[in-house]
Amino acid sequence: MPKDVILTPEGLDRLKEELEELSTTKRREVAARIKEAREFGDISENSEYDDAKNEQAMLESRIAALEEKLRSAQVVSAEDVSTDVVGVGVTVNVKFDDGKAQKFTIVGSAEASPPEKLSNESPVGKALMGHRRGDEVSVALPNGSKRKLKITKIDLGL
Repeated sequence: MPKDVILTPEGLDRLKEELEELSTTKRREVAARIKEAREFGDISENSEYDDAKNEQAMLESRIAALEEKLRSAQVVSAEDVSTDVVGVGVTVNVKFDDGKAQKFTIVGSAEASPPEKLSNESPVGKALMGHRRGDEVSVALPNGSKRKLKITKIDLGL
């Protein structure tokens, strides 16, 4: 069973736009390439045909993945988001143990775009989830080190 994909309204719109582009324009372009490559003759030794068919397979795979994400999408709207605790849809200001400050927007993994938009499943995002302003959080980084963060502000990120 597929897990729910958490999206902001903006992220949902982006996925729908990409699916529309791939399903219409890109499919026609690839079909035209396949047709043109067939006209070159014997398709058993036709690299243009093979390339076009491979591109078609990758395109159809991406379309299927987008359709699955949209089917299992759980959209987080501004009304669903609380700024009392860190959750998907908020912007969190943090201060690192070395004094540096940074701002993150917590989003679902389908929309993550580090360092500004962090997934709720990333090490930092996961560590921040559920905490309040003023909390100190310890984050285990992929390289094995640990960082301490202090949450200084939680705003609506949508």
